[in-house]
Amino acid sequence: MENEEIFKSRVDLSDLKQSVEKIKGEIAKVIVGQERMVELLITAILADGHVLLEGVPGVAKTLTAKLLSRVIQADFARVQFTPDLMPSDVLGTSVFNQKTSEFSFRSGPIFSNIVLIDEINRAPAKTQSALFEVMEERQATVDGQTYPMDEPYLVVATQNPIEQEGTYRLPEAQLDRFLFKILVDYPVLEEEVRVLQGHHSRKKAHDLSSVEAVLTKDNIKDYRARAHGLHIDENLMHYIARVVNETRNSPDLYLGASPRASIAILQTSKAFAGIQGRDFVTPEDIKFVAKPVMRHRVILTPEKEMEGQTADEIIDEIVEKIEVPR
Repeated sequence: MENEEIFKSRVDLSDLKQSVEKIKGEIAKVIVGQERMVELLITAILADGHVLLEGVPGVAKTLTAKLLSRVIQADFARVQFTPDLMPSDVLGTSVFNQKTSEFSFRSGPIFSNIVLIDEINRAPAKTQSALFEVMEERQATVDGQTYPMDEPYLVVATQNPIEQEGTYRLPEAQLDRFLFKILVDYPVLEEEVRVLQGHHSRKKAHDLSSVEAVLTKDNIKDYRARAHGLHIDENLMHYIARVVNETRNSPDLYLGASPRASIAILQTSKAFAGIQGRDFVTPEDIKFVAKPVMRHRVILTPEKEMEGQTADEIIDEIVEKIEVPR
């Protein structure tokens, strides 16, 4: 009985948990499977961070981002990155008004709540640099004038890990600005059968009208504030720090995770606990977010790359090696 009182939720998060279940239900009307990707996307929204989706073409990366904007009643914009794309195509530009003899700013697609950047690694460094300020500070500076972004603000970028011709490697500083890197896999056989059945039963392949809005922008702000205030034990903070610090000392890694990764694990573990209806963080929450937070922030040594090891495998080894607080 005492244990029940100790672990009884001190903050009522039942409405948040119900909303998340509704969001999953609405997205499931169109997307089959990919539950982990959806959960991580919702976690990123509550933790106020951007997401990099990596997967081969045709695994519903773009579609999921569109659905996300529908279920939270947010403005949505899509930018297709190409080698000839200029920063002004993303940020916007100042246009001369002949009637007033003044320049007026015409905002680009980056000024939306959810911005989908398709094939982000196809644009050159000059265009990539246009995203640095907007992703970190939620504002854009054009011609000396600063324009703030409307909240909530989320950049969802996609990239294809297979086709490397005509692509540019993202700078490490930019990768570090993504809260999560989510790997989107192929569906299993049973899921692919359900994909075919759903496609066959819909009159229009791209009809998303059945998907209803679940949250407003104000709901998101409220849930973010509550998730930020969730309880995390001091021992778990030390656990996070030890895990991240071990990536810097690992002989298998050329580059370890930065302190920004520690903060990201802290914020996302609280957000993930919140969507489970809990007002406290557990070691399992930390383990759940560790790989998507760190896989793009570490670099393997050339020897480990030649052996075919992945960042996920190294991170798993590190997490298992660090003793979980009792």
